[in-house]
Amino acid sequence: MTRVVYVNGQYQPYADAAVHAEDRGFQFADAVYEVCEVKGGRLVDETRHMQRLQRSLAELRIPQPMTGGAWSRVLRETIRRNRVTDGIVYLQVSRGAGPRDFLFPSDEVLPTVVCLARSVSSRRLAAAAEAGIAVKTMPDIRWGRCDIKTVMLLPAALAKEAARGESAKEAWLVDEAGFITEGASSNAWIVDQEGHLVTRQIDNAILRGVTRTTLIDVLKRAGLEFVERPFTVDEARGAREAFITSATNIVMPVVRIDGHSIGNGAPGLLTQRLRTEFHASAELAAR
Repeated sequence: MTRVVYVNGQYQPYADAAVHAEDRGFQFADAVYEVCEVKGGRLVDETRHMQRLQRSLAELRIPQPMTGGAWSRVLRETIRRNRVTDGIVYLQVSRGAGPRDFLFPSDEVLPTVVCLARSVSSRRLAAAAEAGIAVKTMPDIRWGRCDIKTVMLLPAALAKEAARGESAKEAWLVDEAGFITEGASSNAWIVDQEGHLVTRQIDNAILRGVTRTTLIDVLKRAGLEFVERPFTVDEARGAREAFITSATNIVMPVVRIDGHSIGNGAPGLLTQRLRTEFHASAELAAR
């Protein structure tokens, strides 16, 4: 099947989809994005993802390129044309294209909008969750506004590549004080020795993960207490359980950190429960 990509109002074959050579997303990482899970052909947590997109655009002063209804139609049509039942839909908005200049272009320059969708094997994800993943800790060298979901992802890419070199699936980033901020493409969680669920508080050092937010709904619904605070690498290595949250991984157990087994080296019971219960609290949009 030929994949289809939405680019600036047109649905194009994957091989033909392109943006201008002087697009600011390409030259300056002057762009934001969202990744939404698609489950059973339905968008997961669409409202929260679109609210975060609007916030990211506003923080960078990129004009809103279309209405909420138009966004909804583009997302669904891209999913439909690519026949995605289970997978992800990716949406990116840059400030637009124009002669290269650090200064923002005039208001006549329109934002560039790209949307694509692809299938992801639910069986593969389930197998990964059953086994658990390994993570590697790395210094956090990102800029100071990680709360904005920009395409400035080179530090994350470098961290993930280093993790892959040690057979790990994710990197956990560590700030100058020795605290874990988050994963290269996920939020980080542990269950400490006292049995408390712990994740870093919302600040400019981490992305306000939509899956993280929905998982908090799961915790409240189940009457489970959690703590929002920083935790160190040593505390994470000594935790009872650990896991990551993201739209592509949902709740994914972490069983090794820097080669050290977490708990008994298998996915924790609480982590597995939260993964099972996640979609009961998530918003599943109409097709």
